[in-house]
Amino acid sequence: MKTWHFLLIFAVTFVLYSVIYVLRKKKKPCLRAFGTMGIGVLTLILVDITGVFTGVYLPISALSLSVSAVGGLPGIAAMLVIENFL
Repeated sequence: MKTWHFLLIFAVTFVLYSVIYVLRKKKKPCLRAFGTMGIGVLTLILVDITGVFTGVYLPISALSLSVSAVGGLPGIAAMLVIENFL
């Protein structure tokens, strides 16, 4: 996939999360949407870094970054299950 495909995925995800937070009447919906996506990406990076110690890691690629941004923590958990048990 081309780079603009992934940028489009991130943009659409950001807008959808923002709309969800607006509909739920949360304060600062854009900041919350960015935080939700950021937590997923940071978790992916932490799993990759701690993989040296634990032996469980997820390689950082465009696909894994997209899944972690869209899925957040459940997306990371699903990738770990798929990678290690299936």
